[in-house]
Amino acid sequence: MNVASLLVPALPWDASNGFAYLSEGIEDALEAGVGGFILRSGPQDHVSGLAAALKAASGEPLLLASDAERGAGEQYHGCTELPPLGALGALARYDDSGVARRAARITARELRALGLNWALAPVCDLDLPPGSPVISVRSPGADPGRVAAFVSEWIDACQGEGVLACAKHFPGHGRALGDSHLEAPGVAVRPEELWRDDLAPFRAAIDSGVGSIMVAHVRFPTLDPQDLPASLSMPIVTQLLRETMEFDGLIVSDSVDMRAVRALGSEGAVCVSALAAGCDVLLGVVDPHGAVAAIRSAINDGALDAERVRDAIARRARWAGWASSASARDTSLDDVMWGRQVADRAVHMVRGTAPHFAQAVEVVIVDEDAVGPWPAPVRGEFESTLRVLDVDAPVVPEPTRHTKVPVLIAVFCDVIAWKGYDAPSDLARAAVARALAVASVQKREACVVLFGHPRHAAAFPEATRVGCAWDGSPVMQAAAARALTRGLLSTAR
Repeated sequence: MNVASLLVPALPWDASNGFAYLSEGIEDALEAGVGGFILRSGPQDHVSGLAAALKAASGEPLLLASDAERGAGEQYHGCTELPPLGALGALARYDDSGVARRAARITARELRALGLNWALAPVCDLDLPPGSPVISVRSPGADPGRVAAFVSEWIDACQGEGVLACAKHFPGHGRALGDSHLEAPGVAVRPEELWRDDLAPFRAAIDSGVGSIMVAHVRFPTLDPQDLPASLSMPIVTQLLRETMEFDGLIVSDSVDMRAVRALGSEGAVCVSALAAGCDVLLGVVDPHGAVAAIRSAINDGALDAERVRDAIARRARWAGWASSASARDTSLDDVMWGRQVADRAVHMVRGTAPHFAQAVEVVIVDEDAVGPWPAPVRGEFESTLRVLDVDAPVVPEPTRHTKVPVLIAVFCDVIAWKGYDAPSDLARAAVARALAVASVQKREACVVLFGHPRHAAAFPEATRVGCAWDGSPVMQAAAARALTRGLLSTAR
């Protein structure tokens, strides 16, 4: 019984060492018999090379996964990056043009071309105010029916291209006001309300034939009297998802290295608890040999049912075989151009009208995300795209004297794992207020360009003009620059 096949370690690209620094760990994991890997970041040729090497070295079909919520370009350099699902969901509400299907098809085709076969997407959580700091714009929206329709289309198109989809984060992370990377947040909601709203997208995902569902590290005390994180809860995983909702696909734990579950025990103990609860596959395992030893010991001691583990092994093998059987289909130039156009359409004014400029602006950057215990986000695309469009766009600490050109105040408040918040902080609000005050004294047009959730426009009551670009990804920075320069911004959605 190869219990290691239930483990899926992560392989993060390193800018200095590529994937080479992982070679010993990869060899050990393959020797142990792991069932797949998550490939995080890297140039597309390096990713495709590693995927091919992993398949050649493994004795059985692997699940090769990607956190490609915003297209393959979210992770891999050279692939198409798409707007976040929040932006696509907003567009879908106003323009029924197959946004979800096309985004999923482009994502799946590019993953297939890289040799990957498992998209850890779509996010099915509801974006419910005041908003989870780790979900936010990753969710297609707040309305259960609309989110359900969106994720159904996304899943159908993704799996139609032979890439396994993964609905996440069951039974819903949108109400949780904490980040499960940092803590085990709790959601105190009545079961009937949860069924009506939060679970509606997951029911739609199951009806669409989704192959896998990821379970959140969020506590739901009204569902589990022991108040365990959902990923470790038999009432939630087995009784609700497997039995009541009749889901027969892969049940996947969120990453087992997150503090929400690691605070409860060692990695091996967490893996045993997740399997006992009903999970089939364990993501983000750091020490496969240690996890295997813990699982085998639990089976031998009777703490973990051997039949439960055999069922999980068979289910993983079945879906890995399915995901490994399809052939790749190329994306077209039309698909790539559509990705750029849909990003441009997503940029909009939340308040007021766009400023008028042709040849010059000043750019003030307010960016708390640039420094933190997380990989530095890519910045500079906003101002560089303005310059490509022949706009003189110097970056200044505050609006300067002796000019009357408009001021663009770029505010970055991205959703970043381990950050714990996404709204602008008091320091960011103060910096924006200062820049607006200086521009007002100089009688200059000023526009806040929000690279974050539209609701965060409320943080800047002094601003008469606020545009929204949803997040600070390079694709949305460039889209904001194009939309502002060409006067393409629509009104608030």
